[in-house]
Amino acid sequence: MVQATALVRNENGIGAALGILKQQFGERFHTGASIREQHAHTTTWIANQPPDGVVFAQSTQEVAEVVKICAAHRVPIIPFGTGTSLEGHVNAPAGGISIDVSQMNKVLEVNAGDLDCRVQPGVTRMALNTYLRDQGLFFPIDPGADASIGGMAATRASGTNAVRYGTMKDNVLSLEVVMANGEIIRTASRARKSSAGYDLTRLMVGSEGTLGIITEVTLRLQGIPEAISAASCSFPSVGAACETVMAVIQYGLPVARIELLDALVVKAVNSYSKLSLPETPLLLLEFHGSDAGVAEQAETFGALASEFGGTGYAATTSAEERTKLWQARHDAYWAMLALRPGSKAVATDVCVPISKLAEAVVASNEKAAELNLIAPVVGHAGDGNFHASLLIDMEDAAEVARAEEFVSWLNDRAIALGGTCTGEHGIGQGKRPYLIKELGGAVEVMSAIKRALDPDDIMNPGKILP
Repeated sequence: MVQATALVRNENGIGAALGILKQQFGERFHTGASIREQHAHTTTWIANQPPDGVVFAQSTQEVAEVVKICAAHRVPIIPFGTGTSLEGHVNAPAGGISIDVSQMNKVLEVNAGDLDCRVQPGVTRMALNTYLRDQGLFFPIDPGADASIGGMAATRASGTNAVRYGTMKDNVLSLEVVMANGEIIRTASRARKSSAGYDLTRLMVGSEGTLGIITEVTLRLQGIPEAISAASCSFPSVGAACETVMAVIQYGLPVARIELLDALVVKAVNSYSKLSLPETPLLLLEFHGSDAGVAEQAETFGALASEFGGTGYAATTSAEERTKLWQARHDAYWAMLALRPGSKAVATDVCVPISKLAEAVVASNEKAAELNLIAPVVGHAGDGNFHASLLIDMEDAAEVARAEEFVSWLNDRAIALGGTCTGEHGIGQGKRPYLIKELGGAVEVMSAIKRALDPDDIMNPGKILP
């Protein structure tokens, strides 16, 4: 297991804060070992570092009260939504208080005419889309997991629809944030554009709770498409599939999703989801638009794919068939685990320019083979973002060491190709060593912002910044 960085604990301050919070929040404040461990890192291989207490907040004002108490005693604060983050974001390396916002789960306002809504941070993306469906609207960002909207904003999440609809930074109009001193601010209005000062919304989106705690999110919405078509196409090699993706992007074909599965993932998905796809590299696609537009897009893609050896191309507008395909894609994590029962899955996350995607994925496969590792690849290919999911026996120290070597190599390789060490998972604890390699002196600018807004370093300390 990868050991997370430990920071110095403020024992006296933590003890004082625990007593005050217990008195103030009663049954919504917990210090039991089990619930504390559930509010620390529980995914991939970063060690669990639980907080000293968990507060279940129900309003912005309560979040502000907790922050003021912790600020007075210089106690760390770690925001928690659903706990689906992958890089140790919710760990408490110096102890402290976890503020769980899952009970702040109301859709506060929907402005159908303006295509926007205002929600509390604990609303999950699936709950939001269920709420919006009757109004003919949907929120397009789909990271796979049923993550909270607040967490998605904090980590600048994206997912399968990003190639058409962008990431969280493109779909958050405004935020309400509790700052490190307990002050409540709003970063912007609902206007679609503004030149009013610094873009604080973009600053907070992706800040991973290190600058403030998000307590409301105003989101850009989309109309549910008139027609949706899903398609799959097999290819003789990963390289051919990636070349097809590059051709699609350069052609300007407005695909909503275009996902890459290598041969090993297809094999796993076939077994797990009872499909019969050819066990070669595969692209899964989705087209949104009018009936005529969707048909034209599907036809154009078929012609492009054939130039790169694409076979077995099939498109469907059947809701049942579409759901079956995309459920299989979202279940790929569990399917891959079944390839090696008893293993731990470590999902890597890099993103490269589209023109470098084929090179990066092929190199990833070759490096995994060189290190004798099982590392199937899935990717949001339309953005150049892909994940090699290492299946590791955590009891085998030599294998864990090889896996760490692979992860380090992959991050360095992506950066060398003009890409990034994280396309969507964020920095947290796991990616901190690579941030300076990628951004250089810009990291010191980030540190200066952090010092200015959180001089006592109580907001999710030990994350992002080295």
